[in-house]
Amino acid sequence: MDTALRPAVPPLPALVRVPGRPTDAAQEFVTRMRAAAPDFAAAAEAETAVVREVVPPARHRRSRCRVVLRFAGGDETDLTFLGPVSRTPTSAERAFDLQIQTWLANGRGTRGDWLVPDDEAPDGVAVDVSAWSALARTAG
Repeated sequence: MDTALRPAVPPLPALVRVPGRPTDAAQEFVTRMRAAAPDFAAAAEAETAVVREVVPPARHRRSRCRVVLRFAGGDETDLTFLGPVSRTPTSAERAFDLQIQTWLANGRGTRGDWLVPDDEAPDGVAVDVSAWSALARTAG
């Protein structure tokens, strides 16, 4: 049976920094998001999670992360998350993985201003975790 989680994605090698060379912030972002897959699974109480797509933020685009969760019994959920637009790395970008984990643990739902149309998402809807976080802060 082919599912969204097969073939398995092998673990990524650790990011190696070459002394005297600047690091690539975009690649670090992608590596960090892919490495967060086990944390996404734990937050969602899923058996496994695979980060299928990661797009780092830039001045003209939002960060995005597509995660496929597999639950006990074989049910799967394919979610797309949107984060901030940015020119340079900020603490908000660095918290994108934590915002996703928090939403998976607390905010999962099918309605809200933080669900936005997204032509690239498998179901046509993405979770705007930046908007969800802002609403959660004002409500709390």
